[in-house]
Amino acid sequence: MNYPAMIRKISVFVAVIFMINKGTAGYSQEINPHDLERMQIMEDSMLTTIDSMFGAYLPDTHVGYSERLIRQLVKTLRVPNSFQYPFDKIKERINIIYSDDRAFRIFNWGVDISEIYQRYYGAVQLPSEKLKLYGLSDYTEKVGKGAEDSILTGGKWYGALYYRIMTNEVEGNKIYTLFGFSESSPLSNKKILDPLTITDSTITFGAPIFGVGSKNFPKQRINRFILEYKKGVQVSLKWDAEKQAIVFDDLTSQVNDPNRKYTYIPSGDYNAFTWGNDMWNFQMHFVTVKILQDGEAPLEDDKK
Repeated sequence: MNYPAMIRKISVFVAVIFMINKGTAGYSQEINPHDLERMQIMEDSMLTTIDSMFGAYLPDTHVGYSERLIRQLVKTLRVPNSFQYPFDKIKERINIIYSDDRAFRIFNWGVDISEIYQRYYGAVQLPSEKLKLYGLSDYTEKVGKGAEDSILTGGKWYGALYYRIMTNEVEGNKIYTLFGFSESSPLSNKKILDPLTITDSTITFGAPIFGVGSKNFPKQRINRFILEYKKGVQVSLKWDAEKQAIVFDDLTSQVNDPNRKYTYIPSGDYNAFTWGNDMWNFQMHFVTVKILQDGEAPLEDDKK
């Protein structure tokens, strides 16, 4: 597989999608019956491509099907008011997730491009009569160890599969926290919190809204929160509505080496982020788990 050539192809698709970003005046929010029928036929074709993209025996053919899906998606989304089309069939196979204020939606999927490596694809669509779409190019490899500190624009993106979007405001401007999962590394997996901001001309991933200091720039806060851990281990990163917090596993190295992230496993405790003062404030040991000895009964407080 010629990976540089593949990345150049993906960049072309991203550039094409970025050109489709004007025309929000007179947004009617309705799809006429003829266009609706067209979109249903197009969706059926996309579903066939998705089946091949995930089901093809040879991993190096998955990228070709993914590129076909991109072309089909852009063509389908060119139909006026396409933001209102729910894609009920393909959303069972790829991620289609909306912000809670319906300001945008993200199309998102990952494909195996070798036996040990996965690449992610995505596009952000804004509501408009004429298509306003921002294509995403997986930049994970290039940001490397600077992933937590990077700010990514121009379609560059820390690839992941998103499973939740939360909306907050910083100085009167909306900022969206995306919850993601990545298994792009052969040795480790990642859970990710990635801030997204949207302006009239661009989208930006990364912002200093986490109360955690950067390891590379100690006087600065990180722009992206990443939990990296050993493959095969279950790690949680989720919103707890009752506690009004993002709760996640505290991790520790099995071999007592903090530099070897692929040895990290849950310690049994949970940390958290709570929103306040325009940022996610870090709370260590937000939930602690007491390990009972054989025959020891839990206290009443431990049952709550």
